[in-house]
Amino acid sequence: MKNELSRRQFLQRTLGTGVALAALNTLPAAAKDRKRPKGPQMGLVTYMWGAEWDLPTLISNCEKSGLLGVELRTEHAHKVETDLTPAQRREVKKRFADSPVTCVGYGSNYEFHSPDPARLRENIEGAKEYVKLCKDIGATGLKVKPNTLPKEVEREKTIAQIAGSLNELGRFARDYGQTIRVECHGPITQEIPNMKAIFDQVTEKNVKICWNSNDVDLNPPGLEANFNSVKQWIGDTTHIRGIKISDYPYEELFRLLHGIKYRGWILVEATTSYTDPIAVMREQLTLFNDIMSRITA
Repeated sequence: MKNELSRRQFLQRTLGTGVALAALNTLPAAAKDRKRPKGPQMGLVTYMWGAEWDLPTLISNCEKSGLLGVELRTEHAHKVETDLTPAQRREVKKRFADSPVTCVGYGSNYEFHSPDPARLRENIEGAKEYVKLCKDIGATGLKVKPNTLPKEVEREKTIAQIAGSLNELGRFARDYGQTIRVECHGPITQEIPNMKAIFDQVTEKNVKICWNSNDVDLNPPGLEANFNSVKQWIGDTTHIRGIKISDYPYEELFRLLHGIKYRGWILVEATTSYTDPIAVMREQLTLFNDIMSRITA
């Protein structure tokens, strides 16, 4: 233990913040669990990078690239779904525990805007099953999303329905030690004023916003004002499309996150295809570290 602490102190005192965090993430899993970095870490959403990798390949490639957290996406080649047996779930958990890679959470497609009561109930109950899966595989949260506000239904009614569904799911997830991460998603509901309207009615403390780095974040009154309007609900996952891959002002976003002492994950959710994805993943980590070193200087 003494050697591990000495190594940590050395890294913190001699390297830039971002580089130090990346180096610390290469420590054994047990050390990683004991000593959590003070700042954000970079990881991967398996959409679409990683979509075609089975679980051992995914973990290996994340380890090689230095992106040491992963949000597993549903219906992809790693096949971590609710049909896994208890033994298979334990195996998934062990694979992550035996590596420096953290299973951050699970990305589902469950949504709660449908005016059809049966369909709404199907989504709520389905999400509950994935909450159980998250606990079993060692993850800490389930990503869900509001996807729209149906034109044929009064806006306020749908917003109240979405918030009520999230509250029910949050109460259920609390018993499993899980966070419900609500992605800013959908052609209407991704707009920050609509997300704020939903969260004004969310009462469960374990229901959080997953900032999704959408272009609409820049709509008037601008990124900072939109961010500040919902910052009290921002959780521990943030999705980005890729630094220098999209034109989103990531340095400004990271400064805003730094301002609220964000300690969660910056997860790359990129769709661009590359012949050497590991090299591109490494490049993302380098760019992230460069930005963070400027912010924390």
